[in-house]
Amino acid sequence: MSSPIKNVAVVGGSGNLGPAVVNELVDAGFEVTVLTRGSSTSTFPAGVASKAVDYTSVESLTSALQGQDAVVSIIASVAVAGQKPLVDAAVAAGVRRIIPSEFGINTRFLGKEPIGAILQGKIQTLNYIHEKSKQNPSFTWTGISTGLFFDWGLEHGSIGLNKDTKTATIYDSGDEPYQASNLPHIGKAIAAVLKNLEKTVNRYISIASFNPTQNQVLEIVEKITGTKWTVNKLPASEQQQIGVEKLSKGDYSAFSNFLRKRIFEDGAGLAVAGPDNALDLLGLEGEDLEESLRTWLAE
Repeated sequence: MSSPIKNVAVVGGSGNLGPAVVNELVDAGFEVTVLTRGSSTSTFPAGVASKAVDYTSVESLTSALQGQDAVVSIIASVAVAGQKPLVDAAVAAGVRRIIPSEFGINTRFLGKEPIGAILQGKIQTLNYIHEKSKQNPSFTWTGISTGLFFDWGLEHGSIGLNKDTKTATIYDSGDEPYQASNLPHIGKAIAAVLKNLEKTVNRYISIASFNPTQNQVLEIVEKITGTKWTVNKLPASEQQQIGVEKLSKGDYSAFSNFLRKRIFEDGAGLAVAGPDNALDLLGLEGEDLEESLRTWLAE
């Protein structure tokens, strides 16, 4: 790589992950421009530019990406299949690095699992980026798997805890470690990728703030609150069945059921500890699980 990345365009900067990523990129010293739909009323921090675009138009996107060194896509899973014009525009505008919307589970080895049907947009987009990169070596990419959005999941229930009722849902034994990352930590990882271009060129990496088990999380919240929580135990396999039934009816909330089965099932083996966790590569450290839980409980 020649010169460092300076100008970064963010797509999807107002979603669940977007604000944390924008803030961390700004803090890391990048000049950030957020691409928005023309109808968007979202606001962004001082010093962050915004440009209204037509996401279906390569011409509109190419114009907006002029002068941008990198593009970070944080488009939600339901919209990722529409990223092809963004990729074509990035190539046309001379963008040097794209980080596609891969945040979440690693999509590179889903096999024939039902969850793969929902994530085809991500899979096909990264395949398309890979082909474009082979055709144009100056156009590079980095995929980032983050596991569960931990702090967001605590607030929205996907971790299985309800602090108001002090109840916990535990799937299978609850002793399977799983990959999880807090939103600001994901933003720091993205910034670190853009500062470590050679180390991360055309590479799929996985990161985690920590790799807890469901029982470890429950033990910590019980210690902090000084209260035994009510525990509901469920088989992870049942979540797969529920998801298949939902998906057969066109209900894409099946993703949550497939996700629970995939990561919480005994023997899943999806934690990314040690050399599998790219934090060392990026010059980052893991985070404190108990501190994250204390912050959530205090909110």
